Amino acid sequence: MVPVVQLYARDVPGLDFPAGTDLLQILWCPLVHQDDQYAAGPRLLWRSTEQTAAGAVAGEPPRPHTAEEDYLPRACAVSPTAAVEYPNWDLPEGLADLLGERFEAMEAERGYDYFAVATTQQSKVGGYPGWTQQPDWPDCAGCGTRMEHLVSITATEPGGGRWLPLDDRDPRGGAAVPSWLAEADPAVLDTFGHGMCLGDLGGMYFFVCRVCPGTPYTHRYDC
Repeated sequence: MVPVVQLYARDVPGLDFPAGTDLLQILWCPLVHQDDQYAAGPRLLWRSTEQTAAGAVAGEPPRPHTAEEDYLPRACAVSPTAAVEYPNWDLPEGLADLLGERFEAMEAERGYDYFAVATTQQSKVGGYPGWTQQPDWPDCAGCGTRMEHLVSITATEPGGGRWLPLDDRDPRGGAAVPSWLAEADPAVLDTFGHGMCLGDLGGMYFFVCRVCPGTPYTHRYDC
């Protein structure tokens, strides 16, 4: 198993951790698994830093020689940035038709389509999955409740546009450039993200049930 995500409660204040935990880790087996998703095999863990620190071992993460290179992340750090999202393909049935005129007016005024900017495509905690295929939101196998989107790990880190972080924008553009036309600083563009390729522009999406004991989870993969 190789480490993919590690988040501390102190760094993500909006994320509810189960009682007694303050560390979220996602690891996966970086082989292509012959199942219905045909992707890496993930495992999600809630842990306590107090209990894990004593047995921690520093060193390079494993890189199995038989692994799929696309599922081996390069070392990188996260700088969480709060953002407001809106449903994209997850809009309730019929609502998109009711809001059609507003979407058209926004595109005429702003120059971009609602569905292109409502939901960010990059890796994130919370919000809505940035599906590249039709939504496949799971229900809990234990209680039947629709599960909560917890984390997305995606292949896409924006090189421009609405979701490009302010700190990563090309300083030559200046403040006058609208956010949806902003471009990334070419000096840092190649350092963005984990460097993995998850299909074409796909991702792995993790969901949890907050109702059942043990906070069960599942995942979806699209590409």
